[in-house]
Amino acid sequence: MELKITEVAHLVSGDLEGDSSLTITGIAKIDEASDGQISFISNPKYEKYIKTTNASAVLVSKDFPKTDKTIIRTENPYISFLKILTTFHPQQETLEPGIHESAVVDSSSSVGKDTAVGPNAAIGKRCKVGKNCRIHPGVVISDDVSIGDNVVLYPNATIRERVIIGNNVIIHNGTVLGSDGFGFAREGAMYHKIPQVGTVVIEDDVEIGSNCTIDRATMGETRIKRGAKLDNLIQVAHNVVIGENTVIAAQTGVSGSTKVGSNVVIGGQVGFVGHITIGDNTQIGAQSGVSKDLPSDAVFFGYPARPIMQAKREEAAIRKLPDLLKRISKLEKQLKDR
Repeated sequence: MELKITEVAHLVSGDLEGDSSLTITGIAKIDEASDGQISFISNPKYEKYIKTTNASAVLVSKDFPKTDKTIIRTENPYISFLKILTTFHPQQETLEPGIHESAVVDSSSSVGKDTAVGPNAAIGKRCKVGKNCRIHPGVVISDDVSIGDNVVLYPNATIRERVIIGNNVIIHNGTVLGSDGFGFAREGAMYHKIPQVGTVVIEDDVEIGSNCTIDRATMGETRIKRGAKLDNLIQVAHNVVIGENTVIAAQTGVSGSTKVGSNVVIGGQVGFVGHITIGDNTQIGAQSGVSKDLPSDAVFFGYPARPIMQAKREEAAIRKLPDLLKRISKLEKQLKDR
């Protein structure tokens, strides 16, 4: 594919500065781009590459410094990059609508118009699958599951009984929705399994990465709210609520009955104890341990998680300990020698 630079500017509603005769043949990272490609700068730390990049043109913000490079100024260079990326690399449809001959769909279940059910997929009893869904090979959908429109289930995803999935949801390979919550009652030296009779609800526009486990509620529901995005290898325990547009990075674990607010940003490998509440618009740094409620509109880091500036001061103090110990030892020796 080729696009004139003027066409690219029109596509992203940007202001072109520089050579208007350029032809763009692809898109690449700012430090890897070559002649004919367009790149972008959305993070200030990459601004230095504007002088050395081999890209023919660069997407930048409206207030980007003046440069001799051909640039397109946009309100949001990252979103503009996304538009160009999907133009040059449109998603390729790998499944044709219809039910593959090797798939198993119970006669009591319904499959919507233009939905594709791939090889060796299985759909249990009394399920409802909406329109224009893509059920990839090896997907297992248990009984009484409800799935909305435009849902993509990638290979080997498992949707357990009574799970509810909204519209425009993407579930990646190997993820399990509705596995049993970790519930046991101890009697003496024995543990008795507590039946997990609740469900999981995935609202519209959610994306869940590969090999995640979202446990069903003991009673009631585990709920992932509209627009939330979960990375790979995340554990969400029974009766957890993840708020709207919250983003969670890989290897995070959320213990039972924790409520996470809306627009929260959670780094990788964060651990949450159970039965706590995280406020809206909160940010939690990677590898933090969250042991109590956190308020809204704040940034936390560390183990245990604490306000980030406090955590930074404490970390800085800890780094000084070896030198302080040496000084104390030296002072003790001087006092002893007197």
